Order: sequence, then C-alpha cells, then structure tokens
Amino acid sequence: MLLGTWNLENLFRPGGPSGPKDKATYETKLASLAAVITELDPVLLGVQEIGDPAALDDLAGMLDGEWHTATSAHPDVRGIRVGFLSRTEPRVVADTNTFPAHLRPVQSDDSGTEEPNAGRGFLAVEVTTATGPLTVAVAHLKSKLLTYPGDRFFPHDEGERARYGAYALYRRAAEATTLRALADELLAGEGRTRDVAVLGDMNDEVRAATTQILLGPPGSEIGTPGYDRADQGDAVRLWDVAPLIPADRRYSRINSGRRELIDHILLSQHLVHRVTAAGTGLPGESAPQLPSVGPDPAERREAPGSDHAPVWVRMD
Repeated sequence: MLLGTWNLENLFRPGGPSGPKDKATYETKLASLAAVITELDPVLLGVQEIGDPAALDDLAGMLDGEWHTATSAHPDVRGIRVGFLSRTEPRVVADTNTFPAHLRPVQSDDSGTEEPNAGRGFLAVEVTTATGPLTVAVAHLKSKLLTYPGDRFFPHDEGERARYGAYALYRRAAEATTLRALADELLAGEGRTRDVAVLGDMNDEVRAATTQILLGPPGSEIGTPGYDRADQGDAVRLWDVAPLIPADRRYSRINSGRRELIDHILLSQHLVHRVTAAGTGLPGESAPQLPSVGPDPAERREAPGSDHAPVWVRMD
C-alpha cells in the first residue's frame, strides 16, 4: 500500500485569473500530473493547490481505473484548497479551518488585520484498505513565500521583510496547532491500534518549530533511542517519515537553489512500524528533477507539472 502527498501547483481550469491561458496548456499540465500519479500508483494521495474541484475531477478522469475525489470546502483567498485522490470511496470525517479553543486570532499585516481561522481548510477522510480502515488528514500550511501590500512579492526594505516573515510564521504556527488538534481527534488516544496519517505541504522543514508541533510528545522520533521503546506517549504521537527517505532524495522543492523537504507524511504508532520504504519523486527512479523557484509564484503560472515532488510511504 502506497500513501502519498503532492502539491499540484495551481491546478485551475483555464479562463480564470490564476489558471492557464488556454485549454491546450491546461491539458498539458493534466497529462504531466497524470503520468506521475499513474507511475506512483497510490491507494490514497493527498493533494494541495486545487483551484477548482472540477479540475481535480478532470485529473482523476485521465487516470486508469476508477478514482474518487474529495476537496475541502475552505479555500484560501486565492481559491486554492486541499483534497484527495482515492482508489476507494473516501468518507469525509472532518473539514475545518477553525482554530482550537484558547488560540486567539493572529496578526497578518502592518495594519493589524487579524486572522481568526486557518487560511486553508484541513480535510480528513477515512478509506477502507486491505488491512482495515485508514484515516488521513491533508493540510497546506501558510507559505514562507511572502506577499506584501499591493500584491508585491518584494519588500520595500528589510524591516518590512522581517515583519511579514513574522506574520507568516505566526499564521503557520497557529495552523500547525490547529492541525495538531485535528490529529488529536483522529487519534483519540488510540494511536497504538489505529491507522492515522497526517500529510501535506507544511511549508517548513523537519526540524522547524511549526513542524515539530505536529509530532505530539517528544522523545521518540525515528532514529532516536526512544523510537523502539514503548511509552505512554505512543498513544497520541505522530512520526514524521522523513528520516526513512534516502538522504540524496530528502527534498520536495528547490527554493532559490536550495533543496528543502517541506512536504511531510506523519504516521500513528500502529502505522509507522509497518513502513517498508519512503521517498520523494517516483519509486525506483533517481532523485527528483525540480525547477528552482523564486519569490514570485506567478512566474510558473503556465508551467506544466509541479514545482514540488510527491512524497510517499509504502506500508505492508
């Protein structure tokens, strides 16, 4: 069983302000994405940057066999949202952008605007597999790519850059906390016996504080002495599979020439010990060949494929 996550990068139908200019460009993008998904052959794929639920249906229609889709009802201001491609009918168990109790709105710009909810909804589904029910949540946290007043991608000065970097971090931390609250609900204190995964574009690397929020109780990560030692925290922990990815493939995007692993798969205790392999790109192929992206995402509006590599994990 292969489980994956992939940021599809601006999957809009043509004609809108964020979509490709014409049908031919759109169909080229769909064909490029479909070829990767066909080779990947996941049971369930969490996806991000779905600009139109119908576009995800178009993509599913290009895949061999029967596929099902699910998308969040909570897009961001640009219209992108998370979703799933699934081999079996997914049952939606949660679709929320609401901050958990006690977490207050966070500042998002110089004018003092506050964000009371996550920018994009978190969608959780349950699917039936050969080993039983699998519950998976997909997320897309606030990006480190910054937008300044007037839809600028470059700051007036370094003070503005620092402030807007802080605002983005506030939002990403609040969203990670919201996602962790959803994970708590899905685990329900039964992580030793329940198959739960949380995955998506977390927009930061493994050791980032926002990513660490998602793990739950510390001290038992893969590669540490505590990994094989059972303790009470196992019931509510999540394990990031990143250490299981070969070092030369441990990236899912290239930002200004620097390789980053910002797309993650986290598994419950019952699931993580069934992992047989993990990777980025396509299994059995060389390290992902990705474009290097800069601060202006509009530069790739017409590009085929995606600027992210899929991240996947195989389990028995």
